[in-house]
Amino acid sequence: MSKFKISSKFKPDGDQPKAIEQLTAGLKRGNKFQTLLGVTGSGKTFTMANVIENVQKPTLVIAPNKTLAAQLAQEFRTFFPKSAVEYFVSYYDYYQPEAYIASSDTYIEKESQINDEIDRLRHAATVAVMSRKDVVIVASVSCIYGLGSPEFYEDISLSLKIGEAIDREKLIRDLTEMHFLRSEHLSRGKFRSHGETIEIMSPSREIVTRIELKNDKIAKISEYDFLTGEALGNLEKVLIYPAKHFVVPEPVMEEALKEIEKELNERVAYFKKHNKLLEAERIWRRTKQDLEMMREIGYCNGIENYSRYLTGRAPGEAPYTLVDYFDKNFLIVIDESHVTVPQLNGMYNGDHARKKTLIDNGFRLPSAYDNRPLKFSEFENKINQVIFTSATPADYEISHSLEPKAPIGALGSKKQIVEQIIRPTGLIDPELVIKPAKGQIKDVISEIKKVVDKKERVLVTTLTKKMAEDLSDFLKESQIKAEYLHSGVDTMERVRILENLRRGKFDVLVGVNLLREGLDLPEVTLVTILDADKEGFLRSETSLIQTIGRAARNISGRVILYADHITGSMRRAIDETNRRRATQTKYNKLHHITPKTIQKKIESIVDHELKPEVPREFVKLESLEDIAGYIKQKEMEMKTAARNMEFEKAAVIRDEIIQLRKLQMG
Repeated sequence: MSKFKISSKFKPDGDQPKAIEQLTAGLKRGNKFQTLLGVTGSGKTFTMANVIENVQKPTLVIAPNKTLAAQLAQEFRTFFPKSAVEYFVSYYDYYQPEAYIASSDTYIEKESQINDEIDRLRHAATVAVMSRKDVVIVASVSCIYGLGSPEFYEDISLSLKIGEAIDREKLIRDLTEMHFLRSEHLSRGKFRSHGETIEIMSPSREIVTRIELKNDKIAKISEYDFLTGEALGNLEKVLIYPAKHFVVPEPVMEEALKEIEKELNERVAYFKKHNKLLEAERIWRRTKQDLEMMREIGYCNGIENYSRYLTGRAPGEAPYTLVDYFDKNFLIVIDESHVTVPQLNGMYNGDHARKKTLIDNGFRLPSAYDNRPLKFSEFENKINQVIFTSATPADYEISHSLEPKAPIGALGSKKQIVEQIIRPTGLIDPELVIKPAKGQIKDVISEIKKVVDKKERVLVTTLTKKMAEDLSDFLKESQIKAEYLHSGVDTMERVRILENLRRGKFDVLVGVNLLREGLDLPEVTLVTILDADKEGFLRSETSLIQTIGRAARNISGRVILYADHITGSMRRAIDETNRRRATQTKYNKLHHITPKTIQKKIESIVDHELKPEVPREFVKLESLEDIAGYIKQKEMEMKTAARNMEFEKAAVIRDEIIQLRKLQMG
């Protein structure tokens, strides 16, 4: 059986050895909740990789967004190159959920664009977690949304081995029941049959499995790479998993259709009783159409709305999710827990409110309520053991990981919060300076000029998007190269802006709360926080500490807080930062460590020469055959980028391919 084995030139350093030892001991004692309070730049991911290696548990890592999840997956893949490290996030590039606005009688059809590569990665994740123990799945909070039954998923999978008796028609029928599509043109989740040879492309990888039959027996099983045609060898046996996560055995489907029909009749009677004839006709027509599709092909658009019946659950029972695919003895790591836990807590209520309107107006049956994310209490019940990681754990993490009245950092037999304050680089938290808010813009400009003269970068945090945009314009008028960044900026442009800051194409980035979690900018030596005394979400203790941490990757790091009085949040953030500085400084002196600025290569995840238009190289192409070959080359580049989780780069190449195809079509 494969085991987790770290591959890295680095060894645990700073606070990492102590944190690894304490967290490992806690897991082996059976602690259900633990927290790793790790400051920015202290190497929390490397610590968790060592803990995983020590306890050898299948692990689910939950991150607050797709970008951080991709970053973590890349890091864990580097640490565990021989284990299964997979990526599981929502597979929609674009998603507009089905909704109804009663006030204007507006029905909004569900509209989505599925990212085929992410769908493949989701299948790879479920296959990995059901077939091996050395698996890390890095997921967004979408992992607590309803998924097909893991029992059905495993039971309906197809095991084939050489010498086994099997009829060709039965094999084709089995594949069809597993939602594979028969087609001469192979792609993921499809198969084709030529005489006694059947070729199947898995939904989880671009590998084709070729089954050769002779006299109603399996004579040969082989695999080849679909993109290159390279033969990958012969197999004694193969396990083929379904092409979709919502798979239903035929007896269950037959019973489900009866139950859906029964609920439909009850719902129509309810609407007619309350003189809601439009709603009665609407639910009858829509549900009948879905039932017909499921009878004919075993599937329909929006089939997840009938998941209660298709997974054999009782009304109100928790849905199956990715969590249920894990062995019971597994580990959950919740990254940036101060953000992720509230997201997990809030998913159910938002979904329920939208479904209620649809159900009340005859667009969905009441059973659609059970196509939902887990309630937070249900998620808690599924936890075996969990480690929260954050530089600023919130009350939930602290209360669950600490004995009553115990100070943070205290170790208990049942609960503990492990601190990781010492960075392997020896860097200490930045120096804090408090200045009056009156006249802050004039002072900011003065401070910026000093930093820019030294070829260093600056972050300026504001309270509103409008202020960020206006200040950016004002700085440009003052001959300072500046840009703004907030949630209204397109994702692709956001990536370019951050990269250009690091490259020195401009010197000052002005933003709102996006300057907190997930930004790794070693070139930044000054962070300025405008209106630091405006108590609220953006100036809470947690937000302030996270923002201060943006200057913790450079030995010259400094933070200026502009405030006319010191709020409670400011005082707690200042005290905590000073405590960490004292601890870090003492450690450095004791071990004769000289702090070093983090050196991080600036790697482009977006090719700046690529734009969603025909590239310059194409002008030199002379025929349609050249275009077709170029498109094929670009498709391979796009898939490679997606496999490497460089999704922004893959999106740019995808847009380029679209333009090339338009040109090819004339």
